[in-house]
Amino acid sequence: MSDLSEPDYPELPASSPTEPVFNLPKAVSALALTLVAVHAVRELFLSAAADTKLILLFAFIPAMYGPAGATAPVPEAAFWMPVSYGLLHGSWVHLGVNVVWMLAFGTPVARRFGAVRFLALTVFATACGALAHYLANPDAFIPMIGASAAVSGHMGAAMRFVFNPLARGTGRGFRHDGPALSLAESFTNRQFVIFFAVWMVMNVAFGIGAAAIPGADAAIAWQAHIGGFAAGILGFSLFERKNNAISA
Repeated sequence: MSDLSEPDYPELPASSPTEPVFNLPKAVSALALTLVAVHAVRELFLSAAADTKLILLFAFIPAMYGPAGATAPVPEAAFWMPVSYGLLHGSWVHLGVNVVWMLAFGTPVARRFGAVRFLALTVFATACGALAHYLANPDAFIPMIGASAAVSGHMGAAMRFVFNPLARGTGRGFRHDGPALSLAESFTNRQFVIFFAVWMVMNVAFGIGAAAIPGADAAIAWQAHIGGFAAGILGFSLFERKNNAISA
Protein backbone atom coordinates (compact mmCIF):
# COMPACT_ATOMS: atom_id res chain seq x y z
CA MET A 1 0.00 0.00 0.00
CA SER A 2 1.27 3.47 -0.81
CA ASP A 3 2.49 5.87 1.86
CA LEU A 4 -0.49 7.68 3.41
CA SER A 5 1.52 10.29 5.30
CA GLU A 6 0.29 13.85 4.93
CA PRO A 7 1.99 16.05 2.29
CA ASP A 8 4.02 19.03 3.47
CA TYR A 9 2.65 22.54 2.93
CA PRO A 10 3.99 25.92 3.91
CA GLU A 11 2.29 27.43 6.93
CA LEU A 12 -0.38 30.08 6.35
CA PRO A 13 -0.44 33.27 8.39
CA ALA A 14 -1.85 32.69 11.85
CA SER A 15 -4.11 35.72 11.41
CA SER A 16 -6.59 33.69 9.30
CA PRO A 17 -9.18 32.67 11.91
CA THR A 18 -11.60 29.80 11.83
CA GLU A 19 -15.17 30.88 11.10
CA PRO A 20 -17.89 30.71 13.79
CA VAL A 21 -20.01 27.60 13.28
CA PHE A 22 -23.37 29.41 13.32
CA ASN A 23 -22.36 32.41 11.20
CA LEU A 24 -24.07 31.06 8.09
CA PRO A 25 -23.26 32.48 4.65
CA LYS A 26 -26.23 34.24 3.05
CA ALA A 27 -26.27 31.82 0.12
CA VAL A 28 -26.65 28.82 2.44
CA SER A 29 -29.33 30.54 4.51
CA ALA A 30 -31.23 31.59 1.38
CA LEU A 31 -31.10 28.11 -0.09
CA ALA A 32 -32.24 26.48 3.15
CA LEU A 33 -35.12 28.94 3.53
CA THR A 34 -36.14 28.35 -0.08
CA LEU A 35 -36.34 24.60 0.49
CA VAL A 36 -38.39 25.11 3.65
CA ALA A 37 -40.71 27.61 1.94
CA VAL A 38 -41.36 25.30 -1.02
CA HIS A 39 -42.26 22.41 1.24
CA ALA A 40 -44.41 24.60 3.49
CA VAL A 41 -46.42 25.86 0.51
CA ARG A 42 -47.01 22.30 -0.66
CA GLU A 43 -48.05 21.13 2.81
CA LEU A 44 -50.23 24.09 3.74
CA PHE A 45 -51.77 25.37 0.53
CA LEU A 46 -51.87 22.65 -2.13
CA SER A 47 -54.50 19.96 -2.40
CA ALA A 48 -53.38 16.37 -2.90
CA ALA A 49 -54.30 16.57 -6.58
CA ALA A 50 -52.45 19.86 -7.09
CA ASP A 51 -49.39 18.54 -5.28
CA THR A 52 -49.37 15.44 -7.47
CA LYS A 53 -49.42 17.63 -10.57
CA LEU A 54 -46.56 19.68 -9.18
CA ILE A 55 -44.51 16.53 -8.48
CA LEU A 56 -45.10 15.24 -12.00
CA LEU A 57 -44.04 18.60 -13.41
CA PHE A 58 -40.91 19.29 -11.34
CA ALA A 59 -39.66 15.94 -9.98
CA PHE A 60 -37.05 14.01 -11.95
CA ILE A 61 -38.63 11.14 -13.92
CA PRO A 62 -36.11 9.14 -15.99
CA ALA A 63 -38.81 7.78 -18.33
CA MET A 64 -39.39 11.34 -19.55
CA TYR A 65 -36.25 10.93 -21.67
CA GLY A 66 -37.62 7.90 -23.50
CA PRO A 67 -40.70 7.38 -25.71
CA ALA A 68 -43.00 8.22 -22.79
CA GLY A 69 -41.66 11.76 -22.71
CA ALA A 70 -43.35 12.68 -25.97
CA THR A 71 -46.77 11.82 -24.53
CA ALA A 72 -46.30 13.68 -21.24
CA PRO A 73 -48.68 16.60 -20.54
CA VAL A 74 -45.70 19.00 -20.50
CA PRO A 75 -42.82 17.43 -22.50
CA GLU A 76 -40.75 20.59 -21.96
CA ALA A 77 -40.47 19.65 -18.28
CA ALA A 78 -37.59 17.38 -19.29
CA PHE A 79 -35.43 20.52 -19.59
CA TRP A 80 -35.79 21.66 -15.96
CA MET A 81 -36.46 18.37 -14.14
CA PRO A 82 -32.73 17.55 -13.67
CA VAL A 83 -32.49 20.60 -11.39
CA SER A 84 -36.01 21.38 -10.15
CA TYR A 85 -36.37 18.04 -8.36
CA GLY A 86 -33.83 19.28 -5.81
CA LEU A 87 -36.34 21.84 -4.50
CA LEU A 88 -38.92 19.21 -3.49
CA HIS A 89 -39.00 16.83 -0.53
CA GLY A 90 -41.14 13.91 0.51
CA SER A 91 -41.61 14.91 4.14
CA TRP A 92 -40.46 17.30 6.83
CA VAL A 93 -38.01 14.64 8.03
CA HIS A 94 -36.57 14.30 4.51
CA LEU A 95 -36.24 18.07 4.29
CA GLY A 96 -34.77 18.39 7.77
CA VAL A 97 -32.06 15.80 7.16
CA ASN A 98 -30.98 17.51 3.95
CA VAL A 99 -30.99 21.01 5.48
CA VAL A 100 -28.92 19.90 8.48
CA TRP A 101 -26.29 18.28 6.24
CA MET A 102 -26.32 21.31 3.95
CA LEU A 103 -25.66 23.64 6.88
CA ALA A 104 -22.78 21.42 7.99
CA PHE A 105 -21.03 20.95 4.64
CA GLY A 106 -22.43 23.73 2.46
CA THR A 107 -21.32 26.41 4.91
CA PRO A 108 -17.52 25.93 4.55
CA VAL A 109 -17.92 25.44 0.79
CA ALA A 110 -19.92 28.68 0.42
CA ARG A 111 -17.32 30.56 2.47
CA ARG A 112 -14.57 29.27 0.22
CA PHE A 113 -16.31 29.63 -3.16
CA GLY A 114 -18.53 32.65 -2.60
CA ALA A 115 -22.28 32.78 -3.20
CA VAL A 116 -22.38 32.55 -7.00
CA ARG A 117 -19.92 29.67 -7.27
CA PHE A 118 -21.57 27.86 -4.37
CA LEU A 119 -24.97 28.04 -6.07
CA ALA A 120 -23.40 26.97 -9.37
CA LEU A 121 -21.92 23.91 -7.64
CA THR A 122 -25.34 23.20 -6.14
CA VAL A 123 -26.95 23.18 -9.59
CA PHE A 124 -24.11 21.14 -11.07
CA ALA A 125 -24.24 18.49 -8.35
CA THR A 126 -28.03 18.30 -8.59
CA ALA A 127 -27.84 17.71 -12.34
CA CYS A 128 -25.07 15.13 -11.93
CA GLY A 129 -27.20 13.33 -9.36
CA ALA A 130 -30.06 13.22 -11.86
CA LEU A 131 -27.71 11.87 -14.53
CA ALA A 132 -26.43 9.11 -12.26
CA HIS A 133 -29.99 8.16 -11.31
CA TYR A 134 -31.01 8.12 -14.96
CA LEU A 135 -28.10 5.90 -15.99
CA ALA A 136 -29.07 3.41 -13.30
CA ASN A 137 -32.84 3.60 -13.94
CA PRO A 138 -33.42 4.87 -17.50
CA ASP A 139 -37.01 3.57 -17.77
CA ALA A 140 -38.22 4.42 -14.28
CA PHE A 141 -41.54 6.25 -13.93
CA ILE A 142 -41.14 6.81 -10.19
CA PRO A 143 -40.42 10.52 -9.49
CA MET A 144 -37.21 11.37 -7.66
CA ILE A 145 -37.18 14.40 -5.36
CA GLY A 146 -34.86 15.89 -2.75
CA ALA A 147 -31.72 17.99 -2.35
CA SER A 148 -29.57 15.01 -1.38
CA ALA A 149 -27.49 15.14 -4.57
CA ALA A 150 -26.75 18.83 -3.99
CA VAL A 151 -25.83 18.19 -0.36
CA SER A 152 -23.63 15.29 -1.45
CA GLY A 153 -21.93 17.71 -3.85
CA HIS A 154 -21.26 20.13 -1.00
CA MET A 155 -19.85 17.24 1.02
CA GLY A 156 -17.60 16.08 -1.82
CA ALA A 157 -16.27 19.60 -2.40
CA ALA A 158 -15.62 20.11 1.30
CA MET A 159 -13.60 16.90 1.43
CA ARG A 160 -11.08 18.46 -0.95
CA PHE A 161 -9.93 20.96 1.67
CA VAL A 162 -11.13 20.08 5.18
CA PHE A 163 -8.74 17.13 5.45
CA ASN A 164 -5.72 19.20 4.51
CA PRO A 165 -3.55 19.59 7.65
CA LEU A 166 -3.57 23.36 7.14
CA ALA A 167 -7.37 23.41 7.34
CA ARG A 168 -7.14 22.63 11.02
CA GLY A 169 -7.62 25.77 13.06
CA THR A 170 -5.86 26.63 16.29
CA GLY A 171 -9.10 26.05 18.20
CA ARG A 172 -12.18 24.06 17.34
CA GLY A 173 -13.29 23.69 13.76
CA PHE A 174 -11.24 24.09 10.61
CA ARG A 175 -10.25 26.79 8.17
CA HIS A 176 -12.00 27.08 4.85
CA ASP A 177 -9.29 29.16 3.18
CA GLY A 178 -6.24 26.89 3.31
CA PRO A 179 -4.74 25.00 0.36
CA ALA A 180 -6.96 22.35 -1.16
CA LEU A 181 -5.73 18.84 -1.74
CA SER A 182 -5.23 17.91 -5.36
CA LEU A 183 -7.32 15.00 -6.59
CA ALA A 184 -4.31 12.66 -6.37
CA GLU A 185 -3.43 13.91 -2.88
CA SER A 186 -7.01 13.41 -1.76
CA PHE A 187 -6.86 9.69 -2.43
CA THR A 188 -3.58 9.35 -0.54
CA ASN A 189 -4.91 11.26 2.48
CA ARG A 190 -5.88 8.81 5.22
CA GLN A 191 -8.83 10.81 6.56
CA PHE A 192 -10.21 11.44 3.08
CA VAL A 193 -9.96 7.77 2.10
CA ILE A 194 -11.67 6.59 5.30
CA PHE A 195 -14.49 9.11 4.94
CA PHE A 196 -14.89 8.27 1.25
CA ALA A 197 -15.05 4.52 1.94
CA VAL A 198 -17.52 4.84 4.82
CA TRP A 199 -19.74 7.20 2.83
CA MET A 200 -19.81 4.87 -0.18
CA VAL A 201 -20.57 1.78 1.94
CA MET A 202 -23.40 3.60 3.73
CA ASN A 203 -25.01 4.68 0.47
CA VAL A 204 -24.80 1.21 -1.04
CA ALA A 205 -26.31 -0.16 2.18
CA PHE A 206 -29.21 2.26 1.85
CA GLY A 207 -29.63 1.25 -1.77
CA ILE A 208 -29.84 -2.50 -1.14
CA GLY A 209 -32.02 -2.07 1.93
CA ALA A 210 -29.41 -3.20 4.45
CA ALA A 211 -29.80 0.12 6.28
CA ALA A 212 -32.57 2.67 6.56
CA ILE A 213 -32.81 6.38 7.33
CA PRO A 214 -35.13 7.01 10.31
CA GLY A 215 -38.36 8.65 9.13
CA ALA A 216 -37.76 7.87 5.47
CA ASP A 217 -40.83 6.26 3.93
CA ALA A 218 -39.58 5.87 0.37
CA ALA A 219 -36.71 4.22 -1.48
CA ILE A 220 -33.35 6.01 -1.28
CA ALA A 221 -32.03 7.26 -4.62
CA TRP A 222 -28.49 6.33 -3.66
CA GLN A 223 -27.13 6.61 -7.21
CA ALA A 224 -28.06 10.31 -7.17
CA HIS A 225 -26.11 10.72 -3.94
CA ILE A 226 -23.04 9.20 -5.56
CA GLY A 227 -23.48 11.37 -8.67
CA GLY A 228 -23.63 14.53 -6.56
CA PHE A 229 -20.69 13.43 -4.40
CA ALA A 230 -18.57 12.74 -7.48
CA ALA A 231 -19.53 16.16 -8.88
CA GLY A 232 -18.24 17.83 -5.72
CA ILE A 233 -14.97 15.92 -5.62
CA LEU A 234 -14.15 15.87 -9.33
CA GLY A 235 -15.63 19.27 -10.20
CA PHE A 236 -14.03 21.12 -7.28
CA SER A 237 -11.52 23.01 -9.44
CA LEU A 238 -14.30 24.32 -11.71
CA PHE A 239 -15.71 26.39 -8.85
CA GLU A 240 -12.58 27.21 -6.86
CA ARG A 241 -11.73 30.91 -6.68
CA LYS A 242 -8.34 31.79 -8.15
CA ASN A 243 -7.20 33.67 -5.04
CA ASN A 244 -7.56 30.58 -2.86
CA ALA A 245 -4.40 28.64 -2.09
CA ILE A 246 -4.58 25.39 -4.07
CA SER A 247 -1.97 22.71 -4.18
CA ALA A 248 -0.87 21.55 -7.60
